Amino acid sequence: MDSVEILEKLVGFATVSRDSNLELIEYVRDLLAAHGIAAKLYTDAAARKANLYAWVGPQDGGGVLLSGHTDVVPIDAQNWSSDPFRLEQRDEKLFARGAADMKGFLACALRAALQASARRLHTPLQLALSYDEEVGCVGVRSLIEDMQRWPHRPRLCIVGEPTLLRPAIGHKGNVRLKVICHGRAAHSSQPDRGVNAIYMASELIQRVRARQAVIEFGGSRDDAYGVPYTTLHVGVIQGGTVINIVPAHCELALEIRNLPDEDSAALLAGIRADAAAVTAAMPQGGAARIEVELINQYPGLETPMDAEVAELAAALTGNSGRIKVDFGSEAGLFSTQLGIPTVVCGPGSIEQAHKPDEFIALEQLGRCDAMLDGLLERLR
Repeated sequence: MDSVEILEKLVGFATVSRDSNLELIEYVRDLLAAHGIAAKLYTDAAARKANLYAWVGPQDGGGVLLSGHTDVVPIDAQNWSSDPFRLEQRDEKLFARGAADMKGFLACALRAALQASARRLHTPLQLALSYDEEVGCVGVRSLIEDMQRWPHRPRLCIVGEPTLLRPAIGHKGNVRLKVICHGRAAHSSQPDRGVNAIYMASELIQRVRARQAVIEFGGSRDDAYGVPYTTLHVGVIQGGTVINIVPAHCELALEIRNLPDEDSAALLAGIRADAAAVTAAMPQGGAARIEVELINQYPGLETPMDAEVAELAAALTGNSGRIKVDFGSEAGLFSTQLGIPTVVCGPGSIEQAHKPDEFIALEQLGRCDAMLDGLLERLR
C-alpha cells in the first residue's frame, strides 16, 4: 500500500479526542500483523482508547522511533467543503480532518514499516501511535511509563507533527489550570452584602495580564520562536446565574505556554500568589476564596542543534536549518522522561491544522516517503 491509500483509511476513522480511537488502532494492528510486524496495545482504563507500539527488526533496543498521535480535533461549527472524514483530492492537495495533523505522517510511517518488514534491518524501526494528544499529551504517558522500565529504549525519536519537513529542535511547555472563584451570593440591590465572584475573576485576570506584560518586555526570550517569550492566556470564563443575584461562583480556564528554560512551577506559584492577594482584598471577613487547580502539564523540548537526531533529520530531509515551534507535542515527554533525543519533523503545515478544509499537499507526502526511505537505508 502507498501512503495515500493508508491515509484514506486513517482519516475514515473519526478519532476526535472525545471519542474512541480503537477502530483505527485495530486497523493498524491488523495491517502490521499481515506483514509479520508485532504490536503491543496500551488500553485506557475505560477500554475506549489505546496506544500502539510496534517494531521491525532486532528487539534488543536502539533504533529510531517514529511517533504520532491518532486523535484529531472536532469539526463542530466548522464549514467544510467536503466530508471531513473522507479523503478528497482537489488539485495536488488531499483534504480531510487530520490530513496534516497528523495522519499524513502516520500513513508515511506505516508505509515505511511495511517496507521494512520485507528487509533485514540491522537496527530496528519502531512506531508509537498515541491517543489524546490534542487534550494535553495525555494518552502517550502509559506507553512512556512502560518504556521507563525497558532495559533497551529507542536511541532516537522523530515526532511527525507538521513542520513542512523542517527539523524542529524546540517547542514550549504547557500548563493548564482551572481557577474557581468563590464569593457570596446576595440580592443585586444590596451588593455590599455579597462578594462578586466575577469581580474576583476580573481582578485576577488583570494581575495575570500584568504578569504577561512583565514577561513580554523583561523576561526570557528566544527569538527562534514565532512568539519569543512565555505566554499566559485566559481562554474560558463562566460565572453568574441571573442578573439580579451577586454571583457567588466564577471559573476560569488559564494556560501557560512556557519557554523550555522558564520555570513553570515558579509561574504557577506567582498565579497562586495573585489569587491569594485578590482574596485578601475582598470584604466579608474571609468568605471569599480562589482555588487554582493544576489540570495538566507537559514539558517543552530543547534538543541541541548538533544532536545526532537533529543531524539525522536534516540529512534525511535536505533541510539543514533548525527551527523551533510555538505549538506543543509529545516530543518533550520522550526527551525529558525517557532521555531519548527527539526532534519534531513531519509533512504538512501547522497552518492547516484545526481548520475547516484541512489539507496536506501530495508533494509533502512524497517528500516524507523519501525521508523515511532514506531512514530505512540507514537502518539496514
